[in-house]
Amino acid sequence: MKSCLQLIIAAAVIVGSPGIAMAQAFPTRPIAMVVPVPAGGPTDAIARVLASYMPQPLGQPVVIENIPGAGGSVGTGQVARAAPDGYRIGIGLLGTHVMNGAIYKLQYDLLKDFEPVAMISSSPQLIVSRAGIAARDLKELIAWVKANEAKATMSTAGIGTAGHISSVYFQNVTASKPLIVHYRGGAPALQDLLAGNVDMMIALASNFLPQVQSGKLRAYAVTSKTRMAAAPDIPTVDEAGLPNFHMPVWHAIWAPRATPKPVVDRLNAAIVEALANPGVRERLAAQGQEIPPREQQTPAALGAVQRSDIEKWWPLIKAAGITAEQ
Repeated sequence: MKSCLQLIIAAAVIVGSPGIAMAQAFPTRPIAMVVPVPAGGPTDAIARVLASYMPQPLGQPVVIENIPGAGGSVGTGQVARAAPDGYRIGIGLLGTHVMNGAIYKLQYDLLKDFEPVAMISSSPQLIVSRAGIAARDLKELIAWVKANEAKATMSTAGIGTAGHISSVYFQNVTASKPLIVHYRGGAPALQDLLAGNVDMMIALASNFLPQVQSGKLRAYAVTSKTRMAAAPDIPTVDEAGLPNFHMPVWHAIWAPRATPKPVVDRLNAAIVEALANPGVRERLAAQGQEIPPREQQTPAALGAVQRSDIEKWWPLIKAAGITAEQ
């Protein structure tokens, strides 16, 4: 009789806890994952790899919605304004969830209007130059830039991109002033670098590896604390003589503010399971992505990385006067 009474009380507690009840039922319909950039790029590819596996632990499809515009702020804003029920989440990256806050006049708060769900992966950037520059290592490249300041150039994929911020950071820490040349996307920037029309570039390693391996470009360092598994011969910036020049481009998942913790935890568990799958890991590695250790896949760890990067990059962006109106 006593055990029956205890079961009734326990059931009443569960029924009376909306968060617990929601988590037990969630999800009962498809989940939309907003990708705030056009289809076909690295962010879209990462989202599709993740969305292809998440239905297994969740029991519901995960549907990709590409909503590009304004450096990713259009789609990210739609996630901020979505119902906080876990059925509309968004993939974001260093640009959308850190840099845009200093570059654009956003209609949402990057820290207050989202619930961090999980870090997915990160990719270091590479410091590369055209093959014709006679610099054998990073120290010699920096010396070359300083000796040729009147004509040295760096290409970027556009104003406000990670490559742009990295280029300004490079100017600051090396006390040099190469001319920064902006292009409408990474492809034309890379094409001009290969053609020898610009001297160097800092961008995602995955964009450069084929050209580096074929000898068409020269790589000097990766902008991370550890060497890349895909290119172990390229030193880190610390090893190459530019200590702490760290700027990996990470990707992660967020939900709207006030999404119940049990729902966030359910989504996080599905992502963690996906990232442990050998097939998912292989597909992300093929894209030059590195999956963080399990302890860095928590909502709290993602929130800490985002806050740390905002503290690091916003002052540099604002001091350089980088805005979307340039």
